[in-house]
Amino acid sequence: MTHLLDGQTALVTGASGGIGRAIARRLAEEGAAVALHCRTAVAAAHETAAAIGDRATVVQGDLSDERTCHRVVREAAAWGGGRLTALVNNAAVQPVQPLPGMTAADWRMVVDTNLTSVFACTQAAAELMRTQPDGGTITHIASIEATHPAPGHAHYSASKAAVVMHARAAALEFGPSGIRVNTVSPGLIDREGLEEAWPEGVRRWQEAVPTGRLGSPEDVANAVVFLASPLASWITGHNLVVDGGVSARPTW
Repeated sequence: MTHLLDGQTALVTGASGGIGRAIARRLAEEGAAVALHCRTAVAAAHETAAAIGDRATVVQGDLSDERTCHRVVREAAAWGGGRLTALVNNAAVQPVQPLPGMTAADWRMVVDTNLTSVFACTQAAAELMRTQPDGGTITHIASIEATHPAPGHAHYSASKAAVVMHARAAALEFGPSGIRVNTVSPGLIDREGLEEAWPEGVRRWQEAVPTGRLGSPEDVANAVVFLASPLASWITGHNLVVDGGVSARPTW
């Protein structure tokens, strides 16, 4: 049986969390060998890698550091026999902090983790991909907050808006080298304990979303698989919104 991603080697950053785990699993299910990046949740990353099997490995590092980004990409490619065909920039933080009291250090922490890491990992991956006959794909995980900000998320929303534009700019510059760059922007994704921690927010979402439910990590992972596959061979510079249609709802 053939799969959509047979022969590919992928790196997923932030692969120890719910969305990252689902992305890594779905890439592997479609035939890719997968390097799972983590920063501190090493045990969780190894658990996911073990579930995938011998086509998975774990690489560790703090991606707010540019040199670490390049090292992580190099390690993933070396494990893949010198090839890296897909990068998924998923690692991110989402603190809640009112804008009036936010410091420049608070701002930089979020921007360095969510945006500068995307820049550095993409640059490192593209250096490898442009030497490969078949190029490669790079997919950033952004958010619908790139266009629909929430209170307390000024730094997060701004970083995700920049991630969307980075993908478009990178698509322009790397396209001639056979590298496609796209973005997936999820809406509210379910996770363990979310409804208990934020019942009012979950209720409002379920009332507003046309499909009547929260998203699942697999919804995001399926979009990533599509963009990394030959099915999307003429798609680049695109922001694929995965939000159950909530962004289509009028706000007036």
